[in-house]
Amino acid sequence: MSHLIVHGGRPLRGQILPSANKNAVLPVLCATLLSDKPIRLHNVPEITDVKKILDIFRLLGSQVAVDFKAGTLDLHHQHTKFDPLVHRLPEEMRSSIMLVPPLLARFGVARLEDDVKGCTLGVREIDPHVEVFRRFGGVVERTAGSLIIRTEATLQANDHWLDYASVTTTENFVLAAASANGVSTLTNAACEPHVQEFCRFMMMLGVPIQGVGTSRVTVQGGAQLGGGEFHFEEDFHEITTFLALGAITDGEIRVKNTAPTQFPLIDRTFQKFGIEIEHRDGWSTAHRDGPLKVRQPFTANTLTKVEAAPWPYFPVDLLPIFIALGVQAQGSALFWNKVYDGALGWSGELSKFGAHVFQSDPHRLITFGGSPLVPAVVESPYIIRVAIALLMVAASVEGESQIMNATPIRRAHPGFIENLRSVGAEVEWMADE
Repeated sequence: MSHLIVHGGRPLRGQILPSANKNAVLPVLCATLLSDKPIRLHNVPEITDVKKILDIFRLLGSQVAVDFKAGTLDLHHQHTKFDPLVHRLPEEMRSSIMLVPPLLARFGVARLEDDVKGCTLGVREIDPHVEVFRRFGGVVERTAGSLIIRTEATLQANDHWLDYASVTTTENFVLAAASANGVSTLTNAACEPHVQEFCRFMMMLGVPIQGVGTSRVTVQGGAQLGGGEFHFEEDFHEITTFLALGAITDGEIRVKNTAPTQFPLIDRTFQKFGIEIEHRDGWSTAHRDGPLKVRQPFTANTLTKVEAAPWPYFPVDLLPIFIALGVQAQGSALFWNKVYDGALGWSGELSKFGAHVFQSDPHRLITFGGSPLVPAVVESPYIIRVAIALLMVAASVEGESQIMNATPIRRAHPGFIENLRSVGAEVEWMADE
């Protein structure tokens, strides 16, 4: 089942308990491989990428006990083994590259498929990761279809300055530094909320880290790592998504949110479209008074802008969600993706709803919103929140729409369709013919 049928035009109202952030859960799962002590994780989402990593752990001989209904996962890597001639890390999941440092630390070798990929967001090189592996003493060898990374000794502590603030490269540096004897420092480190959450887990294992949440992170490596319990926070992407779904359908969805300190810029971005966000008693709600309307900037003859870049900029993964709001809001807005070169190519699908959008270059798009929209059959690229953005537009338009190839939603949001139904949406999966 990969397609969604959406009967739109209904205000969505209710209460949602969001899941954990995929981009926090996956690096934490990879990090558990550094320890041979029992570890228990809470609020673990039932998503495809989590299941793939757990399958890898089972293949390597780790003890895995998961209860997705309760959200609990018990891991014990005491008897884990790795053979590069037999074991492969899945190429269709980009996060598998973060298994390399733990495998190097424990077994001195890792094998990575040569075409690691995730969402279709444009060219996503692995060169920064290869550079990190080499700086810690790894030897990278390209074979037919694979990369073999080896180390003959303990990983070497070092200082490094990233070309750009890459989330997964930052996490790979911390993973490698945790096993290297001495102090390692990373400059131009990513500092997104999920990176901070990952670092808190590493500190729980016993890795001293300074500078969490800043662009310079220092890691004291070489300590014997322990186990313990860790609770994942709610995903700020999912919180924002459900707030936007309530607003675009002229409804009101109340979403659990125990970390509102992450939201000031997101809240101000909602305000640009006539939406006010209220945070109270651990819950967040979006309110709109009348139709969605783009707020005019104080500076005359300029467009209202949403500029997305590495944190603490507006989160780039949320840009499609606000583009959906833009096509429904009266007025014009400029959306600027400063990270990915292939992330706006889907905008032509919006025209099938009758939306007026103009892609000025690979990184910038303008919405001319407020025109009446109609139901449509649209096709999603393999990008999680683009599939959701198309669903948002469909949910706001009266009539039946179809979102083809909506499978990426399952990579990040467990029970997403069930949650939508709980707040009044009429949406269902349709099997391929």
